[in-house]
Amino acid sequence: MWRLRLLVLAVLAAGSAEAQANSSDGFLEFSVGKFTYFVLSKSSPQEAVLRHISSNVTFLLFQIHSQYQNTTVSFTKTLLPSTSGTGNDRGLVFILRPEQAVCTWYLETGDTKPVQSVALTLSYSERDPIPGGCNLEFDLDIDPNLYLDYNFFETTIKFAPANIGYARATEPPPCDVSTSRESRWRLRYDVYQYFLPEGDLTEASLLHHLQRMAQVAQVKASAIKVATLTADDKTAVSFSSLPGQGVIYNVIVWDPSLNTSAAYVPVHTYACSFESVDGNCAFPGRVSTKVFSTLVALLGLFVCFFGHRFWKTDLFFIGFIFLGFFFYILITRLTPLQYDVRLALTAVAGSFGGLLLVASWWRFGILTLCMLCVGLVLGFLVSSGTFFTPLGNLNVFHDDGVFWVTFSCIALLVPVIFMGCLRILNILACGVVGSYSVVLAVNSYMFTSLSYITLNVLRRALNTDFRGAVIRVPFQTNDYIILAVWGMLAVSGITLQIRRERGQPPFPPHPYKLWKQERERRVTNILDPSHHIPPLRERLYGRVARIKELFQKEQPAGERTPLLL
Repeated sequence: MWRLRLLVLAVLAAGSAEAQANSSDGFLEFSVGKFTYFVLSKSSPQEAVLRHISSNVTFLLFQIHSQYQNTTVSFTKTLLPSTSGTGNDRGLVFILRPEQAVCTWYLETGDTKPVQSVALTLSYSERDPIPGGCNLEFDLDIDPNLYLDYNFFETTIKFAPANIGYARATEPPPCDVSTSRESRWRLRYDVYQYFLPEGDLTEASLLHHLQRMAQVAQVKASAIKVATLTADDKTAVSFSSLPGQGVIYNVIVWDPSLNTSAAYVPVHTYACSFESVDGNCAFPGRVSTKVFSTLVALLGLFVCFFGHRFWKTDLFFIGFIFLGFFFYILITRLTPLQYDVRLALTAVAGSFGGLLLVASWWRFGILTLCMLCVGLVLGFLVSSGTFFTPLGNLNVFHDDGVFWVTFSCIALLVPVIFMGCLRILNILACGVVGSYSVVLAVNSYMFTSLSYITLNVLRRALNTDFRGAVIRVPFQTNDYIILAVWGMLAVSGITLQIRRERGQPPFPPHPYKLWKQERERRVTNILDPSHHIPPLRERLYGRVARIKELFQKEQPAGERTPLLL
């Protein structure tokens, strides 16, 4: 399989306009600004060289990228932490000496399999800022790399502050002596995000799209700027994780005084692993999640079209969602149980919630209470959709108190608005919420951004650090199709139920009252055949007595007393 991937990449690279390395055994020659494809193996490390460096170039940025296998780039053959970097996306800044026209790097990998890689060398002048030039946190003296860490909730990138540019053979400007406009404190950092095509996990696609995120002009033209940091801000940005979706990040450092810019080394992630069994990128959904979401989607699809007619099924569905959501948050935050166990317990708790809501309606018949639950579930989805928009990234909503108060107010607004027309509220909830359960089920089989309408709120409730994450998702062809399906199901279900319920009572009568009236009718109406049926207790006693007779010894027939004389 890996041989086939390498062949495809070789054909792609040969047909492109990018330069290929002039290579011999263990030797690669590069050109400034040209992407070079090559294969690294553990047994044959490579020496990379760049010749004919212009005299107006002050420093070089060399970077190498692979999909998930680690590569190492070093200034020296002997690997040292202060002169080398290892990872999927790594680079080094080389400060040129006076009259230096040739630069050399050493490339290798510790992976047993061959690693398809792409590398690039960029040159900058003395007016350009130096990415990572004021590094105090990582191993390299000058570190232009973005360090990425991810979990289920968020993906975080960190980087070292930059320094202002300087000429060859001069001392670098001090980093923290002064905060004046003549120091690195004037620099600004623009953070960019670029989404790969949805569902595309191929190596060729990644290496191709990385070319759009390496140079300043291409980054600004291709990616979306999601944040701007000053020198006073912490050099770290968090994003919502999107397992199975390829994302590339980069940072452009800008010197406003000289109007010059430089790019850090871009970094990519799929928020999943290509090698581990659990959370593998090729199989994004767990079996338990697929079973759970499919069963809920089937029930939701039924409710979407027939929920108001089958009122108790509708109540069970709403009660399942209502109690199951809060129960999952509770056991996740308070217990260390495995995901599959938590999901099973959530299904049990949700079923209990559904039965409880149905039982409360049957016994007490309080329509307002039931419709409040229905309205809150619909309001939750409306409020989640509101914060799914760019409104959710406003700084004011990074505060948990402001976020949850605003979220709750929007959710409560829905049942308040429709309190005068409860039947319409219930039909809307059936159509919108029931059809959205299908969207969630689709997400367990293939990636769709629409599932994060509610998943982002769940993450916010489960993880306190998620409040500072930038929430952005791709919206591509798959999402447009699923959005159309969601809208079609919702509109069809709402329209069908409104037409069917025209001329019918708004809601069924109170079940307990009907049962009580029927029982009284049977007691008082002697002409009713059911009047002559014994009470339930007597019928049970009669059945028990008949069962006891089966185990009694049979008495002998005939006379049992002596004959009288």
